[in-house]
Amino acid sequence: MALVSLSPFSSAPSCLKLRRKIFLCTSSINAASATDSVSTFTSASTSNSMPKVVVTRERGKNGKLINALGKHEIDCLELPLIEHKQGPDFDRLPSVLSENSFDWIVLTSPEAGSVFLEAWKDAGAPHVKIGVVGAGTASILKEALQSSKQLLDVAFSPSKATGKVLATELPKNRNKCTVLYPASAKASNEIEEELSNRGFEVTRLNTYTTIPVQHVDEMVLKQALTVPVVAVASPSAVRAWKNLVPVSGWSNAVACIGETTAAMTRSLGFRNVYYPTQPGLEGWVQSILEALGAHDQLLC
Repeated sequence: MALVSLSPFSSAPSCLKLRRKIFLCTSSINAASATDSVSTFTSASTSNSMPKVVVTRERGKNGKLINALGKHEIDCLELPLIEHKQGPDFDRLPSVLSENSFDWIVLTSPEAGSVFLEAWKDAGAPHVKIGVVGAGTASILKEALQSSKQLLDVAFSPSKATGKVLATELPKNRNKCTVLYPASAKASNEIEEELSNRGFEVTRLNTYTTIPVQHVDEMVLKQALTVPVVAVASPSAVRAWKNLVPVSGWSNAVACIGETTAAMTRSLGFRNVYYPTQPGLEGWVQSILEALGAHDQLLC
């Protein structure tokens, strides 16, 4: 577990008690319109428990983290900060898949996986070989894998779940090796540059993008600012949080899903930043527990 923080506490202290009761009860705090953010208090214990973690993924995509934290009786406040939109190359992806053959399709996020799957089906489900950045992205393809009759071949994941390591380790079996990289319009050029430097021919399509939610309820935001830990899963989410918090006076912890998001968090000036050395849900949960442990130690 990696901790990047100016807090004097680097590990979870003994006053953090982790219980194993698995129970999840959800009640709505705020109902918003279809274009607004939705905020939900999820209680893993009693109805008057206060949330300890703000979960910020797009609406409908926080369930796995909420359930994982619920196993530790940790209550969450759901405050989606971003939403996904079609990118400029979204409509091109099906035709590119149906008209071309690639040695590799590289997928580096669950959203990239979801967008790719729809386009792959529209293209007639051609045989493709896929490299995924980690287990979260691979899980998006799981159902399709069971019914694809080996047309969808997830053949590679890197030793560490980051785009940089994927680009460094992706197998290259011949001199001319082609890669299709469906990506977020906001993703850096790091992956295609590393692949190109290794001799791959890379076609990048910006198939989706992320934008901040159009509305955040002020009362819910006020509550979120008092919660000890904010959990973020992308640089876009932490940028959105930065735009919402006061210029000074907010010093609670940010728990990031991996080091790429953590690097952005640090660059934006947040001081108490926690992240796992191996990105993914399990490590993310442990980083959140570590952040809560440091907070509870301050109260002991």
